[in-house]
Amino acid sequence: MEISSKSPKLIYEEKKAIKLFLWLFYFLFFLYDLAWNVILPRYTDYGELEPLNSGLGIWLYPLVLILLLVSMYLIKKNDSYKVKYFFLFGYILIDLVDNLLRYYGTSRTFASGSVVELLFLIFSPVFVNKIYFWTTSLGIVVKYILLGLILSTANVLPPIIISTAISAIAYIILIRFYSYINSLTNVHEELRQKEKLAVIGQMATVIGHEIRNPLAALKGFTQLQFENNLQTKDYYPIMIQEIDRINVIVDDLMYLGKPRRIQFEKTSMEEIIDYTLSIMRQQAKVNGIKIEKTVTEPLPLIECGEKQLKQVFINLLKNAIEAMPNGGLIRIQIKMADKEKLLVAVEDEGCGITDETVQNLGTPFYSTKENGTGLGFYITKQIIEEHKGEIKIATKLGKGTTVEVELPLIQKY
Repeated sequence: MEISSKSPKLIYEEKKAIKLFLWLFYFLFFLYDLAWNVILPRYTDYGELEPLNSGLGIWLYPLVLILLLVSMYLIKKNDSYKVKYFFLFGYILIDLVDNLLRYYGTSRTFASGSVVELLFLIFSPVFVNKIYFWTTSLGIVVKYILLGLILSTANVLPPIIISTAISAIAYIILIRFYSYINSLTNVHEELRQKEKLAVIGQMATVIGHEIRNPLAALKGFTQLQFENNLQTKDYYPIMIQEIDRINVIVDDLMYLGKPRRIQFEKTSMEEIIDYTLSIMRQQAKVNGIKIEKTVTEPLPLIECGEKQLKQVFINLLKNAIEAMPNGGLIRIQIKMADKEKLLVAVEDEGCGITDETVQNLGTPFYSTKENGTGLGFYITKQIIEEHKGEIKIATKLGKGTTVEVELPLIQKY
């Protein structure tokens, strides 16, 4: 999750995380130094007896405070995304120089590390940023590797092992954060989609009712005029065809607004396909397309909603025809998928569709067609799901698309 998207809400959350980190850093930094340099040397054998006479000495604290001043300046300049990287690299550089000045060229045993390094590692998942997590983990480990090489000491191994172990725990936390955020995002998107469909559905139902009556009258008068004026027969069929197309869109809108309750009855799938072909053959013929139907074996009756499945295969054939503007062949195969399921495959020789388009098919109002509504395949998918079936798409660009509809013979409630 990157704040570079400039979302105001994300930038606000980034600022909150940065400020919390800075408060914790300076609290732990000075508390640790107070304990290590003042309290422990006085009462135990641990700690640093002369902290100001080695390393950066007193200059360590002004340098660390400069990091705070620059960080606050970046936050005010709305560059909060850069602050965590600047602070991380700034602290690592200061600590690296301090340790080199403290131990290089001396006989002192290397013993370094601070609780704030653990803060960097533990706090890194809070930013929900994998790049920053890996930068923090590798940055601290690489610092100790450099110290080990320059000082020629193996005493850097304990902090390396500890840092690696804590990084592994932090990574698990980070992955859980990502998973949780993705789940929330998906739920929010589903709710938003349902709310949008509910509003559109109500509007579609009202509009559908208002359009249907004048549409029926318009089609009737057009057919009457066609019969009375046969000399202008080139125009009236087109008008009737366009009215039918509007009627199909209205049907889709009506289904979207109020899905019909399916009445399951024993029906012949072959008869459903034959009915569909009787409607679509004329449109296919006009486009120079041939349709072949193959039934590989005697088929049992299927328990289904006949009207709904007719709508499904009309939509699929319509898509196949529109995918072949230069003509071609559509193959329809009906066979048993197994003892309990029936398979209907619709194969065209069209242009095919991209993987991105396949992923978006079934999304309401998503369409690659210039005049498409994006409802046809959505409703097709809904009907198949209501039949407890599956729909699969196999496609190759430039070679065609095969849509397989698999339906159970008997509905199990």
